[in-house]
Amino acid sequence: MQFKYPDGSTNWQHVANWSGSVLILLLAIAVTNLFFTRRKVRKSNLELKEIRNGLELRVQERTATLDESNRLLLETNSLLEHEIAKHVSTASRLRASESYIKNILRSMPLMLVGVNKDGQITQWNKRAEDIAGIRAEDVLERNLWDAYPIITVSPGQVSEAMEKNETIAIKHSQSGQYYYDITIYPLQDEVETGVVILIDDVTKKILAENMLIQNDKISSMGELASSMAHDISMPLQSILFDLRAFQNLLSDSGQDMNEIKSNGMPEKLSSLLSHAYEKGEKVASIVQNLQDFARGRSDRKQLSNIVDVMEHTLDLAGDVLSDPSRIKFVDIQIERNYEKDLPMIPCYVTELQQAFLSLFRHAYDALAQVNDTSHKPVIKIQMNVSYDSFWIRIQHNGVGLTDEEQLYLFEPFVRKDMPEVEYDAGKRLSFAYYIITEQHLGNMAVTSDINVGTTFHIQMLLK
Repeated sequence: MQFKYPDGSTNWQHVANWSGSVLILLLAIAVTNLFFTRRKVRKSNLELKEIRNGLELRVQERTATLDESNRLLLETNSLLEHEIAKHVSTASRLRASESYIKNILRSMPLMLVGVNKDGQITQWNKRAEDIAGIRAEDVLERNLWDAYPIITVSPGQVSEAMEKNETIAIKHSQSGQYYYDITIYPLQDEVETGVVILIDDVTKKILAENMLIQNDKISSMGELASSMAHDISMPLQSILFDLRAFQNLLSDSGQDMNEIKSNGMPEKLSSLLSHAYEKGEKVASIVQNLQDFARGRSDRKQLSNIVDVMEHTLDLAGDVLSDPSRIKFVDIQIERNYEKDLPMIPCYVTELQQAFLSLFRHAYDALAQVNDTSHKPVIKIQMNVSYDSFWIRIQHNGVGLTDEEQLYLFEPFVRKDMPEVEYDAGKRLSFAYYIITEQHLGNMAVTSDINVGTTFHIQMLLK
């Protein structure tokens, strides 16, 4: 062993030398490793520094980019907020406009119905709800004629408006009851085609216009009646004067009827003179009635006692309604059934009197048609108050009206170009109906049996 002496003892010098060599070698290796490690560390540090510098540069670039992006984002957010604010404002205005338009459509005094090409309801306003009695939510998207079958607009008219792309105007009326102006117009520039139906209730307007027209007619009739009365009165007065003069001559002659007969004057002459004078008096009563009608027209109603008006009309009817070949009105039994303490009501006295006279003329003609000698002609007049209405019933037991005559009794007589057809004033009562229903805002109806007679029912407001 190199580390032992021959005697077996340890050679420490050799051990120390070897250990020092080993230690130096290790130190050299360590230094070498340390040197190379340091170089690597330095190189790594340089690389790390470059990386750090690169990272810092990239961070700066990224930071700049983020700053720019943030700036752009802020600008975009600002623009977006502005756009959102505009959209919110626009949406608010649109909602307000939509609500305004809906309120307009809903509040329109006209019935408005929107219909698409398939006939389904797209619009149904408040007026339509009131008239039809059907809520909008119950009819929307339903077929119009299934939902509201009584509408006066036909599918053909709706189709025609869409096909021709033009407005159609329709007038629908029931004379004296209601009048409607109907307009069907197609929707323009719409993706889905359809029409809008407007139904305007012009009943009050038409009735007011008719009232003005009828008032003008009545005024014209008054002028005509005055002119006719004046034209008839002059020759009539001359005839009556001659008749009175002739009768006075006979009276002044001092001759009695026996002397007149002995002198050859026919007995019939005196009867003819009396009859002519009587008829002259009737004509004078008619003329007086025409003059009263012409002078009595008033623009305002007057509080009047209807009993007095009725009694005066009966007296007038007794003067003007008579026929030599038939009964006289004065021979007809008048049965009165008047409620006590009847109130006075506002009315046009002259016109109401003419209406009653027309009814008595109609009754007189019906009674005169009875060919039974045992028949006793009777006219019953009843007047009473019920609630807020004044009721008048005029009944006679003459020849009644057929169903067709009742249907057209209150319609105006229109003469067609048939000379053989003569107008009978007693067959129609349109003038009396107008006076009661239009001028006095009342109601008038008739019930009749051909074998029993006829009753006229009149209802007038107390105020």
